[in-house]
Amino acid sequence: MRILLISVGTRGDVEPFLAIAEILKEHGQDVVGAFPEQFRDLAADLDMRFRSLGTEFIDLIESEDGRIAMGGKGSFLNKAKAYIRLYRNSAKINRDLVHRQHQIVAEESPDRIVFSGKAVYPFLWAINNPHRAILVSAVPCVIHYVKHHPHVGFNRDFGPFLNKLTYCLANTALMHTALTATKDLRKAANISGRRVKQALLSERIIYTISPSLFSRPEYWPPNAQVLGYHEREKALNWRPSRELEEFLGKHTKILLITFGSALNPAPEKKTALFLDILKRNQIPAIINTSAGGLTGPKEYDTNLIRFVKQIPYDWVLPKIYGVIHHGGSGTTHMALKYGCASMIIPHIIDQYLWNDLVSGLGAGPKGVAVNKMTRQNVEYRILDLFHNQSYKAKALELSQEMRKERFREQIYSTIVQ
Repeated sequence: MRILLISVGTRGDVEPFLAIAEILKEHGQDVVGAFPEQFRDLAADLDMRFRSLGTEFIDLIESEDGRIAMGGKGSFLNKAKAYIRLYRNSAKINRDLVHRQHQIVAEESPDRIVFSGKAVYPFLWAINNPHRAILVSAVPCVIHYVKHHPHVGFNRDFGPFLNKLTYCLANTALMHTALTATKDLRKAANISGRRVKQALLSERIIYTISPSLFSRPEYWPPNAQVLGYHEREKALNWRPSRELEEFLGKHTKILLITFGSALNPAPEKKTALFLDILKRNQIPAIINTSAGGLTGPKEYDTNLIRFVKQIPYDWVLPKIYGVIHHGGSGTTHMALKYGCASMIIPHIIDQYLWNDLVSGLGAGPKGVAVNKMTRQNVEYRILDLFHNQSYKAKALELSQEMRKERFREQIYSTIVQ
């Protein structure tokens, strides 16, 4: 069976599909990955055939307007202008992405398509190929209504009735995006918008979320399943430096600070803020600069701080006490899977939801948004994270629950059935 995986987004959006690719390849399936060009090497690591969706989407996210949208400070007017420019640019990029997906699907002729919500062409393909397209979401509260949580685009609980309205509004916006991006293809195929909407709601959807963090509501339709968090082994071709190993051996209680693929317009200031707090309180930490949301200064206390450009979480998390991170779904799951007390500095959309869920579970203090960080509102939270033993105890409890989850075969059968 040829299975085409399509994901549009940052590395956090692509990683769940790489984990699914491993599961499918274990069963001997022919797997093809269609991702932004920036992730070609990740597909190569899995010996998976790669089809490029171009560089434009990631380039847009990493632009100045993208950084403002991802949590930058600024006046309301400047932010509004940035969002308008992003919307205009993204509309053209979405149309181009849809045509690339259409071409790839025509050339590959897949038996199944496994796709993310930003990859809208499969909704169109599903109309003539029912039950062969499977939507994957690493985030809850996106399509299917959850009584006590609004859609991820809204950051407060309005109560069951108004929460339901937020899903109607968000799904309408999603359909508008899908219909606009596929307009010429729909016209050529004589496909109505109503049929695309039916495909959105009727096709199978896998939420790659641990039920230990979010349990499936009993009122959901049977086509929506919560089938656990899955990770691929990332440390196979990676080796730590001697200095990093010595640093880990020197300290018994260490924090990891990472913003993953999340960006912001002032990484130097954010890093300096963390460094000041860590130095004042003599808290040892590893700071991952990764995509550029944090950055290494020329001078700092190397006995207390260690900077890394990239580090496999499955290698480092078992060795540390707690994590301060941006709140991506993958980082959130991995931190708790390895028993790390966690504090989230949310940048955008679903990261605020994970901030609520993790703090609500008692695995860490509730973090502050990246564009509202100050020494006053961050320092006491870091001290709470580092010294309050109840957070670590809860994280270890969740770790034990997550390690008992067994969903790999169910993921496989859901896709190929």
